[in-house]
Amino acid sequence: MGIEEQKEEREVLDSIFPEEITDISDTAYRIAITLEVTNEHGDTTEPPTIVLSVSYPETYPDVAPNLDLSNPPNAPKHPLLDVSEDKAQLLKSLDATIEENLGMAMVFTLVSTLKEAAEQLIIERQGALQAQKDQEAAKADEEENRKFHGTVVTRERFIEWREKFLAEMAEKERKEKEEQEAEDKKKRGGKPEEKKMTGRQLWEGGLVGKVDEDEDGEDAIEGLERLKVTA
Repeated sequence: MGIEEQKEEREVLDSIFPEEITDISDTAYRIAITLEVTNEHGDTTEPPTIVLSVSYPETYPDVAPNLDLSNPPNAPKHPLLDVSEDKAQLLKSLDATIEENLGMAMVFTLVSTLKEAAEQLIIERQGALQAQKDQEAAKADEEENRKFHGTVVTRERFIEWREKFLAEMAEKERKEKEEQEAEDKKKRGGKPEEKKMTGRQLWEGGLVGKVDEDEDGEDAIEGLERLKVTA
């Protein structure tokens, strides 16, 4: 019963894959599967093709067929699919389909499942690659925007800047005061500055005695102007 089902399936597969199927023996053959891949604009990479090798055990389809994957001879390597590295993952994706179809001809279903799994793998890798490009582009835009907007001012940064600014201004004021005092001292020949006191300051300080009512006012004022105190 197994041999008859194998022959019937092989004839059906000939009609479905007339150019893709190649016999190896009476119970083994290869099917070339061309994947449908959407390339990015300007990408002229040819869609990849994978080859599914099938051989029938004597009791197939009651047991699973023997399967293997390979690249077509001299096929260029696709940037997002490497059969030698992805073989185990792709064959693993067929396990559930095999279990569901034991006892029935299943190679056509396996080819469809394998094609879908390989195409999905490429789509996921395209998405990951695009996400990486978007992240790099966003980072580049952020760096470019910093040139125009400068550093974002937060409360912490403002407080830090304000304290630093006040400290710098205080230091600047201190140095200017010292320089001015040194300049004034130099102009006086190193002598302490003599500060004149106003008449009110002299009076409040008790430095001026009572003036007689008959004393000439002009002489009193003249006397006051001659008084000085040492700073």
